[in-house]
Amino acid sequence: MTATRVSSFRALILPKEHGSWSLAFEPVGLFLLVAPSAAGIALALAAGAGFFTRRPLKLALTLPSSDPRRMPARTVAVVVALLAIGALTATAFLGSIRLLWPLLLAAPLGGLFLWFDLRNAMRETEAELAGSAAFALLPAAGATLAGWPAPAALALAAVALARSVPTVLTVRSYLRRSKDQPFSATSAVVAASVAWAGLTLLALRGWIPPLAVAAGTVLWLRTAWLLSAFHPGWSARRVGILEAVLGGVLLGVLTFAYHQSLNQNGAIN
Repeated sequence: MTATRVSSFRALILPKEHGSWSLAFEPVGLFLLVAPSAAGIALALAAGAGFFTRRPLKLALTLPSSDPRRMPARTVAVVVALLAIGALTATAFLGSIRLLWPLLLAAPLGGLFLWFDLRNAMRETEAELAGSAAFALLPAAGATLAGWPAPAALALAAVALARSVPTVLTVRSYLRRSKDQPFSATSAVVAASVAWAGLTLLALRGWIPPLAVAAGTVLWLRTAWLLSAFHPGWSARRVGILEAVLGGVLLGVLTFAYHQSLNQNGAIN
């Protein structure tokens, strides 16, 4: 495959929004590392294929018929969508379709994001929140496939939501501020505070490891710093790198915390 064809293929399938990668695949990595199972691996493949279906599907549906990219985009969208359907079918076969009930929570949010995306409004706050929240709910399905009870599975999704929702609001507010556009730090700070309080309550109930609260504290401090008067004058790319590094560190911390809890208690409550 020539360099030109490789570049064209990337333009057809890879999202332009680099921040979406982290918020999409961190939750997938979380349930693969914390609650691994064969069915969970299939679910991760389905989620990945679904993620890469988005851009070619949008191009196939929105480009004019005269655009030479439309037919290749349609072909890629069909192939990747079939891969997603096949992986999801394998998930139900390896696990149980009854254990996929958390997807009923994620599906409407994914549909809402797609609705915004097809109208070229995916950069709206509601669109970004819907897309990130849809992926953040996937750990609940991964956990149920691994045999976790519903409260613990939903608590794992809550941990992912506590990461994704405040992050979207924080980064959006920071970037608007850096561009001298009107912004409000209130929603981001409130979201980070509610996330921290929620993690604390879940830890007190014994549904998540206490170390997850420390992770929530780090996220709250990140929000407070980026939106304070002492914020750094960073570019969008540098903030994205910070979030990717922070996400990787938090993923490692949460994996360690959950496995320590499993070793001590022998099961997830």
